[in-house]
Amino acid sequence: MWGSRAFLAGWLLLLLVQLLCLEAVPISIDKTKVKEPEKKPEEPPASVDTGLHYDRYLREVIDFLEKDQHFREKLHNTDMEDIKQGKLAKELDFVSHHVRTKLDELKRQEVNRLRTLIKAKQDLEGGNDIAVDHQALLKQFEYLNHMNPHTFEVEDLDRLIRSATKDLENYDKERHEEFKRYEMMKEHDRQEHLKTLDDDERKKEEEHYEEMKKKHADHPKVNHPGSQNQLKEVWEEADGLDPEDFDPKTFFNLHDTNGDGFFDEQELEALFTKELEKIYDPTNEEDDMVEMEEERLRMREHVMNEVDSNKDRLVSLDEFLVATKKKEFLEPDSWETLEQNQAYTDDEMREFEEHLAQQEQDLNQKAFDLQKQRDELERQQEQLNAQKMELQQAVEHMERLKSQKVDPPPEVLGNAVPEIPAVDSQLHEAQQQGHDSAPQGHHPDIPQEHHGQENQNQAQQGLPQTHDNIPPGHQEVVQSQNQLP
Repeated sequence: MWGSRAFLAGWLLLLLVQLLCLEAVPISIDKTKVKEPEKKPEEPPASVDTGLHYDRYLREVIDFLEKDQHFREKLHNTDMEDIKQGKLAKELDFVSHHVRTKLDELKRQEVNRLRTLIKAKQDLEGGNDIAVDHQALLKQFEYLNHMNPHTFEVEDLDRLIRSATKDLENYDKERHEEFKRYEMMKEHDRQEHLKTLDDDERKKEEEHYEEMKKKHADHPKVNHPGSQNQLKEVWEEADGLDPEDFDPKTFFNLHDTNGDGFFDEQELEALFTKELEKIYDPTNEEDDMVEMEEERLRMREHVMNEVDSNKDRLVSLDEFLVATKKKEFLEPDSWETLEQNQAYTDDEMREFEEHLAQQEQDLNQKAFDLQKQRDELERQQEQLNAQKMELQQAVEHMERLKSQKVDPPPEVLGNAVPEIPAVDSQLHEAQQQGHDSAPQGHHPDIPQEHHGQENQNQAQQGLPQTHDNIPPGHQEVVQSQNQLP
C-alpha cells in the first residue's frame, strides 16, 4: 500500500512520467550468470490506492489524461518546476473534446459524491431539519473548484495536483503519529491489565513481558538500509548471484520491476524484506506486525533522504549510482531498530494518559446526562400512560351506560307538573266562578285573610298557591313559577 502511494506521489511531481513510460529500460546483465527472462506482453500499470479520500477521482482523472496524445507529449517536455508552478495544467485547454467531456462528467460525479457525504454526516448528527449550505461546506475540499460544479477546468487540474502532492507528502508524518498512538495505547492497556491482577499474577505478567522483549531483540544483525552490505545480501539471497560480482547498475535494472527507469517507494520497500524477516516472524508472540510495517517505513524514508537528491520521491538510476560511491554506502553506521528507539517520550505518554482520562470523564458525563434524559422521558411516559388509562376508563363507563339504556331518575325530568288532588281541584273551580263578578284579585265569598291562610296551607302541602293579592300584571309570572318543581 505504501508503494502505491509513492507511485502516485511520484506521478504528481513528475505527472505520470512512470505511468506513461511503458517501454522497459534495457538491462545490462552478464548473460553467462543470469538467465534472460522470457518476454511477456506488457501490461499497463495496475490501478493503485493512495489512501486519500478522493483516490478514485484522482485515478480516473489520471487515466483519462493519459489517453490524450497532446497532453502526453507536453508532459515529456515539461520539467518538474513548471509542473509545480501549474504550467502543465494550462495544457488542459488543448486536450481532445472527448477527454474534456469525460473529465466534466467525473467532476460532476465527485461533487455529487461529496454532497451525499455531507448529507449523510448531517443525518448522523441529527440535523435532518436544518438546511444544508453545500457551497459553504464544499470549500473544505480544496482539490476541486466548488464554485463551478459542472465542468473540469484548468484550475481543477492545478488544485488536484497541488492538493494530492501535499496530502501524499504529509501521509508519512500522519502514519508515524498513528503508530505512536498505537504504541502508547498498547502500553496503556498493559498497565490497566496489571491493575486488575494480584501481586503474584502481576509479578508473573511482568516477567513474561520482559522475557518477550528480550526474545524479540535477539535477532541477527540488521544491515543499514541501502548500504552495500544490505544490497549484496539481496543480490545473493534473493537474486541468487555471487556477491563478488555485485554491480550497482545491474542490481538497479534487476529490481526496477516496472522498467520505468526509477525506484519508486514500492520497489524500495521490497528490498528490505530480507532485513525485516530477521526481526519479525508473524508466528512469534513477541513480534508485532504493525511494528514491522513501521520499521519498513523508517527504512524507506532513510534511503529516500540519502539517495533522492531532487526530492521527487523517486530514485533514478543516476541518483542510485551516485549514492553507491558515497562513504555511507561503503562504510555505513549500524542501524538501530524500533526496540532501540522508543516511539514516544515519557512526556508524550503522560499527555496521552491525561487525554484518555479526559475522554473518559467526558464520556461518563454524557452517559450521566443521557441517563437523566432517559429517566425524565420515562417519567413523562408514565404520566401519559396514567392519563390514557383514565380516559379509557371514562370512555368504557359511558359505553357501558349507553349499552344498558338506563332511564334517568324522575328528578332529572325538570318540566314535570305535580298532580293536584280532587279537593283542591273543586276549590279551584269555585274560585274561577267568582272571577266573573268580583274585582280582580278579590273573592266575594271568602275573606281576604282567608286567602292568606289558604295560601299558607297550600304551601305547606306543596300545592300551588293563589295570588289574588298580587298586583295586576304579576300574576302570570307567579303562576308560571308555580309550575316549576
